[in-house]
Amino acid sequence: MEIATLAKETLSTPTQVYQVYIRATPERVWQAITDPEFTTRYFHGSRVELKLVAGSEYRGYSPDRSEVWVDGEVLEVDPPKRLVHSWHSRYDAETADEEPSRVTWEIEDLGDGMSLLTVVHDQLEGAPKTAQSVSGRGWMYVLSGLKTLLETGEPLPAFSE
Repeated sequence: MEIATLAKETLSTPTQVYQVYIRATPERVWQAITDPEFTTRYFHGSRVELKLVAGSEYRGYSPDRSEVWVDGEVLEVDPPKRLVHSWHSRYDAETADEEPSRVTWEIEDLGDGMSLLTVVHDQLEGAPKTAQSVSGRGWMYVLSGLKTLLETGEPLPAFSE
């Protein structure tokens, strides 16, 4: 089996786990994942808006805010360590018809201005198209962009397939 095929099959399973070391404090990483102005610079242009209160709405808008790309509910908040929210892809008709999944952001303080960010996207059993769309380069581009922006102050170029 080709490595690309194996990777795609592995990443489109009901639980996807991504980790990245970032030369930034947990507080800076937390800001990067919760500040709408910051998310537009690394999250495919998406403006992520949420209140840091369990039960509140989670929304990811298109760059011009004319479309909701992702919506959900904030499930758990523990700044600057953990954020959990549901994820319902709205960026196309196929994913919009699927069940919501869940995203967990965990930030571990490694000391000396270093953090380990772990993102777990799970509960994807009822969302196979979403699982496929966020697997591999989807989440990896977002996390690479976040890391690059925090470490250099410059965003990655726009993602293209």
